[in-house]
Amino acid sequence: QVQLVESGGGSVQAGGSLRLSCAASVVSRYTYTIAYMGWFRQAPGKEREGVAGIWTRDSTPLYADSVKGRFTISQDNAANTVYLQMNSLKPEDTAMYYCAAGRGSGFSMSGIGFDYWGQGTQVTVSS
Repeated sequence: QVQLVESGGGSVQAGGSLRLSCAASVVSRYTYTIAYMGWFRQAPGKEREGVAGIWTRDSTPLYADSVKGRFTISQDNAANTVYLQMNSLKPEDTAMYYCAAGRGSGFSMSGIGFDYWGQGTQVTVSS
């Protein structure tokens, strides 16, 4: 089993920045290899949206069109941590942000392929 703990959420004005962190820890005696991790968000009354993903093997990123050029996903393999740097934040970025991890051979930004999910961290952007 893998536990994911997000941090770094908060309130910021439009145009500001936040950096989210997701620390992964294995709580089973079995060794799991996390192949990819991702960030998703869900605003009240809206469906969950994939924001960014990253392959842990080579750090290849994938972004939703809505955040390209503003958000950057990165990882620190030694610390088992994935980051989401969010710049030029907009009010429409307001949502609960969730970290996810998967062990499979591929994933999609719809959430397919992700086996583990964190509890989420709230991001609020005011205009």
